Amino acid sequence: MNSTSKDEVKKLMEEFQAKIEQELGSKKDPETERTFSREYKEFKKEIMPAHLNAYEKACNISSRILKVKPDPKQAKEFEEAIKVCHLNITPEGAASFAIILPLLIGLIGGLLSYLLMDSLFLVLFFIIIAAILINPLGKLPYFFANSWRLQGSNQMVLCIFYLVTYMRHTSNLELAIEFASDHLSPPLSLDLKKVLWDVETEEYDTVKESMDQYLETWRKYNSEFIDAFHLIESSLYEPSEARRIELLDKSLDVILSETYEKMLHYAHDLKNPIEMLHMLGVILPILGLVILPLVVSFMPNVRPIHLFLLYDVLIPLGVFYLGKMILSNRPTGYGNNDISEYDPELKKLKNINVGGIYINPIYLSIAVFLILLIIGISPILIHKVDCNSDLIITKKLEIKTIYSDTVECDGVQSNEASFYFLEYKMSSAEDGPLSGKETGPFGLGASLLSIFIPLSFGIAFGLYFKFRSNNVIKIRENAKKLEQEFANALFQLGNRLGDGMPAEIAFGKVAAVMEDSVSAKFFKVVSSNISNLGMSVKNAIFNAKYGALKYFPSNVIESSMKVLVQSIKKGPLIAAQSIMNISRYIKEIHNVDERLKDLLSETITSMKSQISFMTPVIAGIVIGITSMISTILSKLSVALTQTKDQTDAGIGSIPQIFGDGIPTLYFQIIVGLYVVEIIYILTVIANGIENGNDKLGERYELGKNLIKSTVLFCALSLAVILMFNLLAGKIIDTTL
Repeated sequence: MNSTSKDEVKKLMEEFQAKIEQELGSKKDPETERTFSREYKEFKKEIMPAHLNAYEKACNISSRILKVKPDPKQAKEFEEAIKVCHLNITPEGAASFAIILPLLIGLIGGLLSYLLMDSLFLVLFFIIIAAILINPLGKLPYFFANSWRLQGSNQMVLCIFYLVTYMRHTSNLELAIEFASDHLSPPLSLDLKKVLWDVETEEYDTVKESMDQYLETWRKYNSEFIDAFHLIESSLYEPSEARRIELLDKSLDVILSETYEKMLHYAHDLKNPIEMLHMLGVILPILGLVILPLVVSFMPNVRPIHLFLLYDVLIPLGVFYLGKMILSNRPTGYGNNDISEYDPELKKLKNINVGGIYINPIYLSIAVFLILLIIGISPILIHKVDCNSDLIITKKLEIKTIYSDTVECDGVQSNEASFYFLEYKMSSAEDGPLSGKETGPFGLGASLLSIFIPLSFGIAFGLYFKFRSNNVIKIRENAKKLEQEFANALFQLGNRLGDGMPAEIAFGKVAAVMEDSVSAKFFKVVSSNISNLGMSVKNAIFNAKYGALKYFPSNVIESSMKVLVQSIKKGPLIAAQSIMNISRYIKEIHNVDERLKDLLSETITSMKSQISFMTPVIAGIVIGITSMISTILSKLSVALTQTKDQTDAGIGSIPQIFGDGIPTLYFQIIVGLYVVEIIYILTVIANGIENGNDKLGERYELGKNLIKSTVLFCALSLAVILMFNLLAGKIIDTTL
């Protein structure tokens, strides 16, 4: 159909549509013009991430409460971003949400801060946070679209691989796209299914037209995918079979070579952003912690809540934002998918198996968290129960219980004590919120028990991620081992088929040749199913209960076997050729993947050293130094106060200069949470740089890093606190 006839048909359809609307009054509301069928909505609901569905609901509710219209240019950009990530919202809804949520945060946070804590600082903090959030929340559709593109681009090499693999034996674009959409994971699978859906619902006349429209959304972001796909389309018009195969091979070469080139530039450009992230997010904040005890001691108005908001809210948010900006520039890769999301049997492995009953690990994590947290805050709880006594270690290394002289909890002190278990004391502040109140605990026992607070967060979250990924990652690693040697196994299988050997026998022969390999195990299962259970080749591979793929879940292997099953119908020679070509493609993809990992190895190694060693070690030493400084300042303040009371001369207000300091327990909460948050964020960023969008690998790395790094931080904190406090005690005793 030429362009003139297509225009005439389109004009005729518009005339009939206008006449129907005039007679039946079915004019569409512009706001609801983007309508989908019930089946598509159900399909989208199942496949879309939960946070996007929540964002949809929030935007739709916001647009009903307060309708904010963006300017036309911004509205057009919103529309493009909304279309990319398949959100069922309007630009007005996105703009309204960006205003309403900050208003609620500022209003509710400010009121609660004023009414419950009587803190103008917190009121101002929530107002500033609300004002800062307006711009990022307004860009959420762009953020989701970039995240969608990042996830989609990670699957594009595999997408071209599936298309080329299928079209080598069946030159049909629609079936090839359907084949790729069945083997890819979201979001690219959703995009391809939407391409087919638009043809089915007659939004576009042909698959090619629908696909060309979709490719335009990648024009600015991934030109190599478009070039490769156009080569695949061109193969449809080649009368020569040799030329058709050459174009298909060329399409895979194009995306592989351009991917490598883009990743090379990305790896070179990555050094400065990672160094900036390391300095601004890790080194400078941790070094700043060293002077914080002095700041708190000499500036009584600076309280733990201020440090908490700075170190546990603002800095982690800034590091997370910088990390996401770094990941947004990552080019096409080979992101892995979570195989348990699509296999109900594997989904069970994300839980803890207790006597055949599968329990969600979140319950274990909550129990561990509560036990460790209660131990960590026990000094506060003990003092609430009994505030008139304390344990001390005397200078003769004897443990004694001392009591206060009054019923009121006005602090317990003893001249013979070297170290206290709790050590609460009256604040030296003459004005301010702490004036005339008790402050603490400053004791060594409280400092040591406070280590359990960061341990509770790190261990609880680490155990959760570990149990949710440990079993599944083992299965995926086995499948990856099979993928790595599968190219050679396919090549041998292709040779057997090319010699005219039936597929039923060829599997057993290849298994015998490749003894003691993972591929041999796969082929043995297939051969055993055929010979012992009388299955066909298709059932021996794909049977839900006994099929070989049940034990080796892999999209690459599954797609290779599907091509084999379909090409066998056309004869052993075509099957042999298809299998040997798949073998070559898998090798090419693997080689480029290894080169990309080599490019990023320096950056990834640096980030992993920050996660596993540098951050917990520096923070652990800082905690020890803080504890020592607090001990020295506290003892100096007490000693000078006693000297002033005895001599009443020359001392004046010197004791007040030192202030109360910050108890190590509160400082441990602030620094410990910061360490756990930074380890979490850096792990997510490092995994994203190395593997793209790999949620299973991310959970596995989080489980490993959170436990190891938190335990290292806590062990080092324990050792340094003990060592530095003993040193401080010796210095004070010698000096005073």
